[in-house]
Amino acid sequence: MARRKKVYEGKAKILYEGPEPGTLIQYFKDDAVPGQATPIQTASEGKGVLNNRLSEFFMSGLNSIGVPTHFIRRINMREQLVRMAEIIPLEVVVRNFAAGDISSRLGIAEGTPLPRPIVEYYYKDDRLSSPLVSEEHIIAFGWATQQDLDDVVALALRVNDFLSGVMMGVGIRLADFRIEVGRIWEGDFMRLIVADEISPDSCRLWDMRAVVDRGDGQPPADPGPLADVYSELARRLGVMPSNVTHATKPSLIN
Repeated sequence: MARRKKVYEGKAKILYEGPEPGTLIQYFKDDAVPGQATPIQTASEGKGVLNNRLSEFFMSGLNSIGVPTHFIRRINMREQLVRMAEIIPLEVVVRNFAAGDISSRLGIAEGTPLPRPIVEYYYKDDRLSSPLVSEEHIIAFGWATQQDLDDVVALALRVNDFLSGVMMGVGIRLADFRIEVGRIWEGDFMRLIVADEISPDSCRLWDMRAVVDRGDGQPPADPGPLADVYSELARRLGVMPSNVTHATKPSLIN
């Protein structure tokens, strides 16, 4: 078998040239993804297998409801065939509840429901720890146009509706998540699609079935993080492959 050409390697995935023009093979690694400004976690055996299955589940679901993604099909336990796209250099974060960075920045108690989903942009540059940027920065530096950003927001909110409903159906609260968006061309027509992956590496998930009893007559505490998040999420969604177990907890969105 001919050796495949590596196109890109990130913290959690490797991209190889695909079998046809305009395609890539996306390989999921076991390496843990560190949260911004958090220590790097140890690798977890089987994490890549689960993230491959989970991202397939979410991307296929989005495709089925008319939200375009780069996903074509899963090839094997760790690889999937995807469309090649020009990635906009932004991490697009949608927040439903206060947690992490927005709590510390704005002094909002963690777990507070936000008045509406809030979309934030972070410039995708690991050397700078992916800083928060405004629409003014994005347009001024030519990373995207105003029309692009309008389309990104519409795309991100549709993804949020889908993911929130799926998670709620299995007893999980979607506090926030991150996506990347890419451009593809069909002739002279350009459109934006959801790229990269959707997995526990890019979501903050709280277990609604594990509300804590304070034991002092006070109302129960808010749900906590989902324990053993990769395997538990795969189990609840019915996509758990056999013979894969681990207990790594993600910490991605700051």
